Parts: sequence; C-alpha cells; structure tokens
Amino acid sequence: MPPVLIIGEVTPDGDAASITGELIAAARPLADGLGVELVAALPGTSSQRAAATAITLGADKAYAVEDPFLDDPSAFDAHVAAAQKLCQEIGPSIVLFGRTITGRDVAPRLAFRLGTCAANDCVEVKLDSDQRLAALRPVFGGSALAWVRCLGDVAVVTVRAKAYEPLEADATRKGEVVNFSPGLGRDAVKSRLVERVKEDQTQGLRLEDARIVVSGGRGLGGPDPFVHLEEIAKLLGGAVGASRAACDAGWVPATLQVGLTGKTVTPDLYLTVGISGASQHMAGCAASKNIVSINKDGDANIFKEARFGAVGDWKNILPAFIEQLQELVK
Repeated sequence: MPPVLIIGEVTPDGDAASITGELIAAARPLADGLGVELVAALPGTSSQRAAATAITLGADKAYAVEDPFLDDPSAFDAHVAAAQKLCQEIGPSIVLFGRTITGRDVAPRLAFRLGTCAANDCVEVKLDSDQRLAALRPVFGGSALAWVRCLGDVAVVTVRAKAYEPLEADATRKGEVVNFSPGLGRDAVKSRLVERVKEDQTQGLRLEDARIVVSGGRGLGGPDPFVHLEEIAKLLGGAVGASRAACDAGWVPATLQVGLTGKTVTPDLYLTVGISGASQHMAGCAASKNIVSINKDGDANIFKEARFGAVGDWKNILPAFIEQLQELVK
C-alpha cells in the first residue's frame, strides 16, 4: 500500500526542525486511517540524527536524504529533484510539506512533476468518506475557510506552521532509518546562495515559540507605545507581535507581523492592544488558547474572538495593568 510521506526539515546543527514533528502529528491519523506506513524524509548533508528523531516523534520509517546540494535550504531546484526521486522510489499517496520558505516553493513544483495538484497553506488535513485527503485552507484573503480535495493519484499539501502540536517524543519507538542518496548533479541546481545575512535577534524567544504573545496594532497610534508592550512581554516571559498595519507603517519590524501574510502563533495567551481583529490578522492567531483584547471600540471584531476584553483607551488601561503585573512578579 502506498505510504504517507512527510518532507521534514533539518536545522543547521543537524537536528529535526520543529516543523518535522508538526507534520508527523498531522500525518499520523492519515496513515493510521489508511492502514499504511508513515514515512519521514529528512533532506540535508547530515540528516541521520534528524531521521532518528523522526522515529521517536511518530514516523514508522525515516529516510536520511543526504546530498551536498541539499545543504542549502534555498537551493529549491535540488530539493525538488531529491523529493521527486524519493517519490519515485517509494510511491506515496500523500505528501506533506511545511509551509516554510522551502516547502511553499518546493511543494507545487513537485506536484507539477508528479502530474498532480498542490493544496497550499492548509490548517487541517483529514481523510474524507472516500479515503481521499481533504485539506482545510483559508480563501478570500482569510475571510473564509474551504475544504479542498486532490483527485489525482498523489495529494501534495503544505501545512501551516503551528497548525499541529508535535506528538510527545518516545525514545523507545522502533523504526527503520534508511540512507537515501538522490545522486544529484550540478545540473539539478539552477540557483545558488550568494550571501546569508543573519538578522539580529534582540530577544531570545522566537515569536512562533512563545507561550505568551503581546501584540499591538494601528490603535496604538505610533511606534512609541510598543515600549509598553515590550515591558508587559518581559514581565510575562513572552514575545511581542504586531498587526500588518503596524508593520506596514514602519512602527516595528515586519518579522513581528502576525496574520495571514505574517506568522502563525498558537500561544497559551494572546494579548492584543489596539487591534481590530480583521480576518487577515485572526488567520494567524485564531488557534491561541486564550485571546485577551484591549480596544476602545466595543464593536471591534476582536471581541468576538476574545475570551476576555477591556473596552477603553489603552493609555488608561496599560499603566494600571503593568503596575499590577509588577506587583505579581515581585
């Protein structure tokens, strides 16, 4: 029976990237429902350790897809060629990628080579009544969600990061790790990495990994109020985010943007200040366990999604809130 395949990713130090565990969590019910193996592929120059980690996270078999041309995640041509050769080797019925810089470029090109379609930016995957893959994805700029199906022999899907929580690692799980060399030649690479510039990270906590996120929007009126959000985030041990409007205005870096065209976050607490709750923003934070909002517009859409909310001017609310937090953390 054709297996379910996930194309994971490997960090520069050789570990399995977090998206690998998320993809395995998404694919495990699919493989179980079809009664087939769940296979993980880890492309890189040294992916043995990452492949072994994939077994502990729930894969039945893992391929260490090793080739010098796969060392650069932005060498999309090489990754497409390697994925195609692996698919020809194992013949999967479903292929899942993460919606990462690599995945969103490689997946549709692989689908074209396999003569099938690709469903991009999916937030949920499942089997329908015909045992075909059904995927839920945002449409119309994130204002609606649609279930789509691939009617070809192979279904190729990119899954949004943080849409699934990785399964708990089990070091006692047994599975086969297979070395696979795609045998790529220089002709497989049409582009090359010229320069890598590492962005300065002022805070040690990544926005996507934070359990508490404090986000500001257009209602703050400028960049200066973000100092208050940074103080709150520091007191709570969280990270600062922003709406697209705040990023487009240049108040904060684009790397802090949460939403359909920004980052997806799934914190335990998502605190918004001056964010109206447009559908494009909610697409990036709707999976938060608790949304708490401060907005002076009592009819703002954000209050439809929030568990708790305060209607009022942030200038009056935040100082008292910060004072209370300081008392609590003493």
